[in-house]
Amino acid sequence: MWSPLGYPAFRTIWIAVTISNTGTWMHDMGVGWLMATMTDSSFMVALVQTATTLPFFLLALPAGTLADIVDRRTFLLFTFIWMMLSAALLGILTLTDYTTPWILLILTFSLGVGNAMMRPALSASVPGLVPREELRKAITLNSMSLNVSRSVGPVLAGLLVMSAGPAYVFLLNALTFLAIMYAVYCWPRNIDADSASLPVERFMEGMRAGLRYAQNAPMLQAVLVKGLVFFFFGSAIWALLPVIAVKVLQGGPTLYGGLIAIIGIGAIVASQLMGWVNRKYSRNSIVTVGGLIYALTLYGFGNSTETYVLFIALFLSGGSWLALFSTIVVAGQLAVPDWVRARGLALVMLTTMGSMSLGSALWGKLADQLGIPMTCTITAVGLALCLLLIRNIRIGEDDHVDLTPSMHWPTPEFADDIRPDSGPVMVTIEYTVNDENHKEFLRLSSQLKQLRKRDGAFFWEMYSRAGKANCLVEVFMVSSWLEHLRQHTRVTVLDKELQDKLRSLLREGTRPKRSHFIA
Repeated sequence: MWSPLGYPAFRTIWIAVTISNTGTWMHDMGVGWLMATMTDSSFMVALVQTATTLPFFLLALPAGTLADIVDRRTFLLFTFIWMMLSAALLGILTLTDYTTPWILLILTFSLGVGNAMMRPALSASVPGLVPREELRKAITLNSMSLNVSRSVGPVLAGLLVMSAGPAYVFLLNALTFLAIMYAVYCWPRNIDADSASLPVERFMEGMRAGLRYAQNAPMLQAVLVKGLVFFFFGSAIWALLPVIAVKVLQGGPTLYGGLIAIIGIGAIVASQLMGWVNRKYSRNSIVTVGGLIYALTLYGFGNSTETYVLFIALFLSGGSWLALFSTIVVAGQLAVPDWVRARGLALVMLTTMGSMSLGSALWGKLADQLGIPMTCTITAVGLALCLLLIRNIRIGEDDHVDLTPSMHWPTPEFADDIRPDSGPVMVTIEYTVNDENHKEFLRLSSQLKQLRKRDGAFFWEMYSRAGKANCLVEVFMVSSWLEHLRQHTRVTVLDKELQDKLRSLLREGTRPKRSHFIA
């Protein structure tokens, strides 16, 4: 599991991210504690979680688009400076007694903005830090880093809140960003370099391309559905934990930090078992079984009358959370090619964090109206039922597919004579199919439609020549000549395998005949 740390660039980032994550968990504990002591409303306390995750829903796709078209190193440095200044300002205002519940929410939202802008770029850079065969281990290590810091950070924050106050927690978090800023500043400048010689996409074009890809990528869609369901219901523990610690258990900051640490310890234990679990079970099974275990912990979390039951529930929730989180993230990484990686991961974050944001506010409101036990019962039953309903939406079964560029489409000889902005462009490809292969060719062509639309086509259709049923003409259109040239760079090895299958169904001695038309 530790082998990715043998790569210096990944090792440096991993250590720095662990330090920064520790500061972040200290900060989250301090914010949750401060809000729980400033108000009696479960809804206001739950809004802290909403303020943290809502920026992902609003900004993840724009952030992913920027991460795919600008220099990620510079972009990340800017976002870390933003987050450091937000944390420092909250620390100064708290130190001078100017912090109110709404100021706390606003600056928590500001930190969430920086986090939402940073995460797609940082996650998309992981494949550039380690070889593909080490990617799963690297993502599991990143998840373990998050949970090591989750175990250590809240305990340190609890001690610091008791001895000095939450202001110093916020100020210390601001300092931890220096570590990750230094690591990003030192990483290789070509880590996210694009081998394509074409001009980068414009911002709005890039956003549309990301959404178009998701609309035509079943592997990615399955990841989004699984993430939406789990994180919507799973957010209840994070939203209501401060209320449990302060209002129900009548505890202090050390107890609250300890409860978060128990979740982190459960996640660390689970991370050590993930290698064995991944070898023995499919990703789909991990999500279903892990989600059902989490549903049980949700019920125990809200309905336990004994402290030890609460501790066991939190420990198991940390383990199952780690299993599902790492499984969904790995599936998301492997479901998208490099050219749209940050946008694909941004959509995963948008779905998961957006569902957490909505869920946190909803569960906080329900807790005010119905009480914590009934709210947690509703979330537990809802999670279990939804996971069973979507069990046939499978993830991780296409991990073996190769999404690296095949570069097997030759650039048209006349490409230099056409302006990049010319268009729309219509491409026709004529196939002469064996009569006995006609049905199979049409079946495979439905996958071809997804391929063309995913990589840039806004129109696709297959026609048969009148009077010659075995003569089929594929027609697709793209917005410009430059966009068509980008299609050449986006075709993957998996796409080439499909096209080879289609070629094998053609009449012997014939080849596809291509033509290009410019509006």
